[in-house]
Amino acid sequence: MRLPPRWFLVILLSACADSPQIEKARADMTQRERDSTIANSVLPGAGVVKRAMNTADAQAVRAAAYEAISER
Repeated sequence: MRLPPRWFLVILLSACADSPQIEKARADMTQRERDSTIANSVLPGAGVVKRAMNTADAQAVRAAAYEAISER
């Protein structure tokens, strides 16, 4: 069995990458969902994204607590 040439695979993969379904899925995701997907992946730098999200969450909790105190 003969494998297809590399250029054929490149064209096939690039055609799949521009699929309207993929674009729609990207458009439907919020920034938080995209960041969460990256943070839970094995990509380089994913740990940094996860730590940044955790820090942002902690700051949001602190800000909400501060707001609750200042409204009294």
